[in-house]
Amino acid sequence: MKNFDDKSYYINRELSWLAFNERVLAQAMDKGIPLFERLKFISITASNLDEFFMVRVAGLKDQVKIGYNRPENKTQMMPVQQLRAISKRVHAHVARLYSLLTLSILPALKKQGISFVRPVDMSKKQKDFLSDYYHHHIFPVLTPLAIDASHPFPKLGNKTLNLAVLLKPIDREMEEREDNLFAVVQVPSVLPRFIELPSRPDKLQYILLEDVIQEFIGTLFPGNEILESAPFRITRNADIDVDEESAEDLLEEIEKELKNRRKGAAVRLEVASNMTMTLVETLCDWLELETDDLYSIRGPLDVTFLSKITSLPGYDHLRYDSLVPQTPRDLLGEVGLFDAIARKDIMLFHPYESFEPVIDLVSQAADDPNVLAIKQTLYRVSKNSPIVNALVRAAENGKQVTVIVELKARFDEENNIVWAKKLEESGCHVIYGLVGLKTHSKITLVVRKEGTILRRYVHLSTGNYNDTTARIYTDIGMFTAREDFGYDASEFFNHLTGFGATPVWKQITIAPTGLKAKFLELIENEIETSTPENPGRIIAKMNSLTNKDLIMALYKASCSGIRIDLIVRGICCLRPGIPGVSENIQVSSIVGRFLEHSRTFYFRNGGDELLFLSSADWMTRNMMNRVEILFPVVQDNLKERLKHILHVQLSDNVNRYQLNAKGTYRKVTRQGKSHSVASQLYFHEEAINYAYFTEDQHHHITPITSHGK
Repeated sequence: MKNFDDKSYYINRELSWLAFNERVLAQAMDKGIPLFERLKFISITASNLDEFFMVRVAGLKDQVKIGYNRPENKTQMMPVQQLRAISKRVHAHVARLYSLLTLSILPALKKQGISFVRPVDMSKKQKDFLSDYYHHHIFPVLTPLAIDASHPFPKLGNKTLNLAVLLKPIDREMEEREDNLFAVVQVPSVLPRFIELPSRPDKLQYILLEDVIQEFIGTLFPGNEILESAPFRITRNADIDVDEESAEDLLEEIEKELKNRRKGAAVRLEVASNMTMTLVETLCDWLELETDDLYSIRGPLDVTFLSKITSLPGYDHLRYDSLVPQTPRDLLGEVGLFDAIARKDIMLFHPYESFEPVIDLVSQAADDPNVLAIKQTLYRVSKNSPIVNALVRAAENGKQVTVIVELKARFDEENNIVWAKKLEESGCHVIYGLVGLKTHSKITLVVRKEGTILRRYVHLSTGNYNDTTARIYTDIGMFTAREDFGYDASEFFNHLTGFGATPVWKQITIAPTGLKAKFLELIENEIETSTPENPGRIIAKMNSLTNKDLIMALYKASCSGIRIDLIVRGICCLRPGIPGVSENIQVSSIVGRFLEHSRTFYFRNGGDELLFLSSADWMTRNMMNRVEILFPVVQDNLKERLKHILHVQLSDNVNRYQLNAKGTYRKVTRQGKSHSVASQLYFHEEAINYAYFTEDQHHHITPITSHGK
């Protein structure tokens, strides 16, 4: 058997993620996209980078700090090597981002009558307004922090914006002092980041909060001459490390760690490009950061604030057209949700189809006197979740309600703690998952008494029970009342809440006990059942692909002549197109208006096609450290629909990128006279067609080829 262990066959995980963020930034560069949407992509890119530094870079720095010198297992890069490669890549990425912002986006905004001005460019009327605004609304909130022997450098919060100030005392008592003074002023996050100035009716002029504070910085340091002031921003290690086995109360321990998150070690320093080396070196010294950790920014720091600009009223022409989620095609003409599910399996394709039926399932179950029990997993939910409110109501109505809440959902811990407490107070049984594992599965079970029998209704999905993200993430869910799925759902919850051994499943497969083995078995089976007359075929869509065992299995399948299409939105450590290794593998990435989130898997299986949906990506953490579910789609019309979805996605020539053997992504473009296919727009228009045409007309729907915004 061929050895697939060569490091040249793989792409580094961190560098692959950075390549994904570069594809997000490329959306902001696309002048065919409405201006406000381009602003959003810039904001998303910056927010993504923040999280990358807080978790991934922070983890590598921790390895270096403790002297961990083992290379990662695919590309054999040492932690120090990875950090250097990341720094080089991110510095280039940030330069492109700010070049785009200052040379293209902001000038385009100005043409639309929206601009940011500096104090030097303001009119007298604007200066008078700003002086009054500063003294009444900003000055009372500010706190100058002196730095000297008796005032150590403050523990500035993660991602906070601050001003570094260099001072020279002019007070007679201090005039003998030779050293300059150093101070810090935090730009208050409780105040708006930008302030509207008086201007003409056809113009909107804003000034950034940090520019206002700098303009009046002298008011904070009377008796001193301001030699310099410049903004800076610190990114800190924000990962949570909880010893679950020794923690008596997991909820309490995570609450403590959340408070510590703001105080983690610094991993990145962003400074204004006009900051002098005196201040830069002082900050690096106090924060114990190296040159590679320093980012000199030619523009406003922390551009995530730009997303707020996009909500300005009256600029609809600068936004995407509104796309309203449609009634799911499998529910068209149906009257009762439970009756519909009892008759057939129902597929839901979000955000093209509405998330409301998922909310309705839980809400109706909460009020239905025939419903005896509701069980559900919650990983990420919205701040005012209608599903959580329905679960609370169900418990208050005397139903047996069990909720598995994942407190360790990164950066959603605080939100989940709030909901967990509310659920407990209402009488729900709240479980915090299994020790050492994140419960990432998406499953709901409703037990309903119907005459003399109990019927189990199940919802399974690739995405979270979050009504907000369901409008911007593409996910696929399924309702079913099949007895074997109901049995598995009951066993799943009993397994997580009790002490029983892993059940023998009838339909589903779960991680960490058998999911990777199942996927390896499916790939191996494809090799064994492939013949020249009926060649094997694999299509797998996911968010990320990092697991080496699964990559090696795909390489083996490729060498056996299996044609493989991978649709991987984010990280992909597999390197396609290597002669004799992966020449039969094509890797695509779709980056568009919606965030591609569904996990879909197709295996030809000798002609007896198998299709699956899952909560899991092909990452080691999903296979080994999380509770995940893989479930088959067994109803024929739904299998055909999934195949159609995959076909359209692989035909996308507007928002699809392809990865080559060099590890570079190239955007797929329309060839010759072929039609433009933007898969996300296609699915939206398809959903509208189904909503307006009768069932016997569905096969007459004209293929959608428009590009649209």
